[in-house]
Amino acid sequence: MRAMIRVFLSGIVAMAVHTQTVAQKIDDERMTRDIEVAENVLGTLIRQQFNNQRTFFPLEVKGSYQAGYGVTFSLPADFTTPIAFSVSGGNNDVIIWGNEPSIGVNSGTGVRTYSSWDTDEEEAADEARENRTGADADKSYRLKDRKEKEREKNRMSLDSVKLAYNLKVIEAAKIFLVDYGDMITQLGAQEKIVITNQGNNPRKWVGQYFSAPKRTHLSIEVSKADITAFRQGKITRDQALAKVKVVNTETVDEVEPDLELLSSIFNRLYRLDLSKTYFIEDNIYYEHLKDFGVIYYMQVYGSVPIDYKRFTMPTINLADIDLETRNKKVADLYPKFEQDLKDNVLEYGRTLKNLKENEVLVFQVAMTKCSQCGIPSSLELTVKASVLKDLASGKMEKNAALSKISVKKGSNQ
Repeated sequence: MRAMIRVFLSGIVAMAVHTQTVAQKIDDERMTRDIEVAENVLGTLIRQQFNNQRTFFPLEVKGSYQAGYGVTFSLPADFTTPIAFSVSGGNNDVIIWGNEPSIGVNSGTGVRTYSSWDTDEEEAADEARENRTGADADKSYRLKDRKEKEREKNRMSLDSVKLAYNLKVIEAAKIFLVDYGDMITQLGAQEKIVITNQGNNPRKWVGQYFSAPKRTHLSIEVSKADITAFRQGKITRDQALAKVKVVNTETVDEVEPDLELLSSIFNRLYRLDLSKTYFIEDNIYYEHLKDFGVIYYMQVYGSVPIDYKRFTMPTINLADIDLETRNKKVADLYPKFEQDLKDNVLEYGRTLKNLKENEVLVFQVAMTKCSQCGIPSSLELTVKASVLKDLASGKMEKNAALSKISVKKGSNQ
C-alpha cells in the first residue's frame, strides 16, 4: 500500500513539474517587446526626477532576461556618463561631471566644470614651480597648497553630485518596480527585476588615476512575487516599496592583502599554461565595495588568431584550425569552464578573511567572442561570504556550497 502511495505521489509531482515547465515557457518575441517598452518607461521616470532642474545627460537603459534569474536593466556606470544639473535650485549654477572636464570657473556662463586629474600643461607648470627657490618657492608652495585645496573641494562637489544623482535614480527605480514592474508579464514568481549601474562591461581603468573619484555601485531589485502581491491587494504600496532591496555603495580605496592574494591566484590559474578551458591575457582586477563585498573582473579568451581564417587553441593543444572548428571547440569548453570557475571560487574564495558574513564575492566574466556558438556573452557568479566561511570551517559540504552560488548569464552569442 505504501509503495502504491509513493508511486501515486511521484506521479503527482511529475505532473506538477511538467505543468510548471509548460507554464514558464517563454515567448521570446513578447519578452523582447516587454523589455524594450520597460526600458523606455524606466528611462523616462529617471529623467522626470530632474524636471525641476537644468539637466542634460545621455541615458541608455538596456534590459536582458535570464531564465530562472529574471530581468536586469543596466544603466551607464558613473564613470562613463556626463551629468549636468543644478544643485542649488536657486540660481543658474550648474555642476558638470563629464568624460573630459577641466578645472575652472566660467563666470560668464555660470557653469562650473570639475576634473579629478591634471592636464599635461598643469603638471608641467607644477614641476616648474617646484624647481624655484627662495621667495618664488614660497609663493609657489602657497599656490600649490591652494590648488590642492581647490582640488579637494572639487572632489567633494563631485561626490555630492553623484550622491544626489544616485538618490534620484533610486527613487525612479523604486517607482518603476512597484508601479510598472508587472509590464514584464512572463516572469516566474521567484524571478526578479534588477536595476543596476554595473552593466556587463568591466571598468578597465579602475585605480589607474590617483585622484580619480570613487566609483559607485547601485542595485535596486524586487521579486515578481512581491509585485504580484501588491497588484492583487495582498500588500499595500508602502509595503511593496519596503520590499524593494537597495544597494547604494562606493569603492574602498585601501589596499587589502587578502583581496590582492585572491586576484594573484586567479591570475595564475587562468594563464595559458595552467588553464584547460579559456584563458586570460590581462590581469584580473577587483573593486571592494563598502558594505557589499568584492567584485573581480575577468576577460577570457578561447583561442589565438593566426590570421582571420586560422586559429590555435593552446589550452587544449590545437593548432592551425579553421573558424568552424574553433567555434565548435569553444562552445564545447563552456560547461567545463563554468564548473571549474565555480569550483575555484569556492576553493580559493575561502582565503578571504575580511569580508563580513552578509557581504558577497562576485566574479564578473566577459566571455570570449564566439558568434552563433550559443554560449553567453558574460557570466557572473555570486556567493555569500557566510557560505565561504561555513565551507572553510567544515559546517557545509562542497555540493551544498555549489548550490548556493548565484549564476547570472548574459545574452547568448
